[in-house]
Amino acid sequence: MTAGRLSSEVGTNARTFDHNVAWSCTVASTKTADQWLERTNGRGRALDDALQKLQEKEIPGKEYLKDYLLDQHRRHCRPNTLRSTLTNIDIFLSFVKASGKSHLEEITREDLFAFIEHEQDRGMKPLTVNTRVRILKAFIRFLADKAVVPSDIVSRRLRVKVPDSLPRAMDPEDVRRFVSVIDSTRDRAMMLVLLRTGMRIGELLNLIVREVNLKEQKIEIYEAEKTRVGRVVYLSEDARVALQAWFKERDPDKKLVFYAQGHPSMSYNNARMRFRKYLAKAGLSHRSYTLHSLRHTYASELLNAGMRLECLQQLLGHSSIEMTRRYARLTDKTREEEYFRAMSRIERGEIDGSYQLDSELPQVFETKELFETHSKKLPEHP
Repeated sequence: MTAGRLSSEVGTNARTFDHNVAWSCTVASTKTADQWLERTNGRGRALDDALQKLQEKEIPGKEYLKDYLLDQHRRHCRPNTLRSTLTNIDIFLSFVKASGKSHLEEITREDLFAFIEHEQDRGMKPLTVNTRVRILKAFIRFLADKAVVPSDIVSRRLRVKVPDSLPRAMDPEDVRRFVSVIDSTRDRAMMLVLLRTGMRIGELLNLIVREVNLKEQKIEIYEAEKTRVGRVVYLSEDARVALQAWFKERDPDKKLVFYAQGHPSMSYNNARMRFRKYLAKAGLSHRSYTLHSLRHTYASELLNAGMRLECLQQLLGHSSIEMTRRYARLTDKTREEEYFRAMSRIERGEIDGSYQLDSELPQVFETKELFETHSKKLPEHP
C-alpha cells in the first residue's frame, strides 16, 4: 500500500470516527437541549401572561412593575417566580392605592409596616406574610436602584418571625389505608411517586416523560422547584410498577407524565383535590394531611430506616443540611432510646438523691409534716 493511499484511508477513518463521536454527543445532548427549550418557552409564556394581566390592572406604579417583571425574565427567573411576583406586589400596590397614594414615590417605611399588620389582621399565616415581605423588599430595592424611592426604606431588617415547626409526616397505618383506596391508575402512580421519591408537587406536575427511566428506576429532575439545582431521585419497586401501569394507559402524544383529562397538564388545585378525595375515602380527612405530607413521610421513613442525613439531603434537594435536620428532630431513635433508658433508672431510684413516685409517697409527706409540727413539744428522753 502506497504512503498516499495509507494517508488517505487514515484520514477517512479519522473523519468517520469524528462524525460518529459528534453524532453520539448530539444524541446525548438532545434530551438536555429539548428540556432547556421547553422551559425557555414556558418562561416566555409566563411573561406574556403576567404582562397581559398587569395591563388590565389599575394600580400605582404599573410601568415600574412591568420593568421589574422584564428584569426578572432577563435574569432567567422561573415562571412561578414571575407569577408570584405579580400576585404579591399587586396586593401591596392595591393596599397603597386604598390608603390614598397614587405614586410609588410616596411610599415610606411606615407603609410596609402597615401592610404587614394588614396582612396579619386578615389572618394570613406568618410564612405567607414573610414571603410577601421578601418579594416586596426585592421590588423596592429595584425601585431604589432607579432612584424612584429612597434606599433606606428597606435598609434595616424587615421580616416576620416564622415558627420552626416539626414536619407533618403521615402515620404508617394511615399511609397503608390511604394507598389502599386509590382506584385510579394515574392517581396511584402520582401518589406513590410522591411518597417514594420525595419530589415536590411542582416537580411532579412538571415532570417530562423522557426524564423517567423505568429500567434503571430513577427520575432525573432537570431543575428543582425551589433551589433550581438538578438532582436524581429513585423509584421503589411499587412506585415503578404503578408508573409502568400508567404509561400503558396514558396518551403517548402528551409531553408531561401527568395531565388532567382534556388538558396538556394538571394544576396544583386538581392534584390537591385528588389527594383530599382519597383521604376522605380512607376516613382520614380529620388528620389534616396535605400533599406535602407525602414528602415529609418519605424523609421520616428513610431516616427511621437508617439513612444518613447527608444522603437524604441530596435526595430531597435541600441546599442546607440544617433543613434536613428538621426530620432528625422527628425521627431521632437514639435520643428516644436514651430518654427511656435514663427515665427507667430514675423511676427505679438508681440515681443519687432519687425518689419514687408511688402510692406511699403522700403518706410519707404527711407523716414528715406532722413530725415537724409537733417535734418542739416532745420531751427529751433521759
